[in-house]
Amino acid sequence: MTSTTERVAIVTGGSGGIGQASALRLAADGTAVVVHYNGSKERADETVTAITESGGRAVAAGGDIAEEPTATTLFDVAEREFGGVDVLVHTAGIMPLSPVAQLDLEVFDRVQRVNVRGTFIVDRLAAQRIRPGGAIINFSTSITRLQTPSYGAYAASKAAVEAISLILARELRGRDITVNTVAPGPTATALFLDGKSPELIEQIANNNPFRRLGTPKDIAETVAFLAGPARWVNGQTIFVNGGAA
Repeated sequence: MTSTTERVAIVTGGSGGIGQASALRLAADGTAVVVHYNGSKERADETVTAITESGGRAVAAGGDIAEEPTATTLFDVAEREFGGVDVLVHTAGIMPLSPVAQLDLEVFDRVQRVNVRGTFIVDRLAAQRIRPGGAIINFSTSITRLQTPSYGAYAASKAAVEAISLILARELRGRDITVNTVAPGPTATALFLDGKSPELIEQIANNNPFRRLGTPKDIAETVAFLAGPARWVNGQTIFVNGGAA
């Protein structure tokens, strides 16, 4: 095991979109990063390479985050490679869209498995293994407030994530560990853009006062704040959406 005094983060879903941007941003602050992936090892390796070529430290680790052995391995890798874990950034999730009346129950169950069970598993491990002074950062969505049609299963899963986060923050009383949830608005990631026409994307972007979609880097700035200096922000859901309504 490598002994180190630097902060160490696990970023789930670190191979794409907001996860990748968060891993790069944390590394820029001097944090060592375990980059988790499920389906895209190549992109995770690209993230690791980008970090190491810039003088940082990172490793990739893969697997289904809704399975406890996979999640446990992430913490084991962080402790073996970097000496411990200070930050969990849990961005991994899925977002199939369908009106409630037409949604296949198997799809609904898969969304809850990945988004709710996955969060519960990694948060439980984080509560056991993150060092004092650490931070747990989960991900919800502004859709829980925007109430956009076709997002029923996804919004339901993310409302559960918010509830888990708020309760865990209080359960960790006396541990000096913050627990917060980031709730992005429409953000230009593959997950969001998939299946949407250019016209629809433009319409959604124009709903924002800035008249654009968010970017993964926009979201990563809030992650970096919560992962480091935001020691008095705890038990909160932070909407990062440029004022979308």
